[in-house]
Amino acid sequence: MQNRSAFVVRVAGVADIAVLARHRTSMFRDMGTLPADLDEPLQRATAAYLRDALPSGVYLSWVAEDRAGTPTIVGGAGVQLRPMLPRMRDGGGIELGPEAIIVNVYVEPSWRRRGVAETLMRTLLDDLDARGVSRIVLHASAEGRRLYERLGFARRPDRDVRYEVWHDPEAHHDLPPAWVGAKFLAYKWAYSGNC
Repeated sequence: MQNRSAFVVRVAGVADIAVLARHRTSMFRDMGTLPADLDEPLQRATAAYLRDALPSGVYLSWVAEDRAGTPTIVGGAGVQLRPMLPRMRDGGGIELGPEAIIVNVYVEPSWRRRGVAETLMRTLLDDLDARGVSRIVLHASAEGRRLYERLGFARRPDRDVRYEVWHDPEAHHDLPPAWVGAKFLAYKWAYSGNC
């Protein structure tokens, strides 16, 4: 457990799944990428996924709780551990994995800019370091970029995926119908060292 003056960070458990699922939908809603009709289905699907992934260790998560009065979760961060094919490591040697993808970093609006996300991220990174996980990636929202850079993540423009706004279904007949008229922008980062 990591303490700050106003909040404490702890490992999330099965009892926290409903909040973690709500945070995921809130994160996408805040980024403007979640249609209202998908809010509840995404929460349900996320909770179902976490009921298996959290106890099995495929998904790791931490939450920050308000220390005043009844503990209330004010933020969270998670990581999926994914197997990967062995590959050459930058600088030599073989990298065996797993690969960690950081997801669902979310802080309630009234708690933002108070160190919650940074404390959650440092806790998560310390845990991954203790596990010997060296390949860590994330997709950053525009709001999160500065934090991730401050923690030592480096932008990997060669890994960006960019989908522009498509409005003409005829011109983009090979795209899934839901993508037409939508905007997706993903940033991939690679952690470049200890923070």
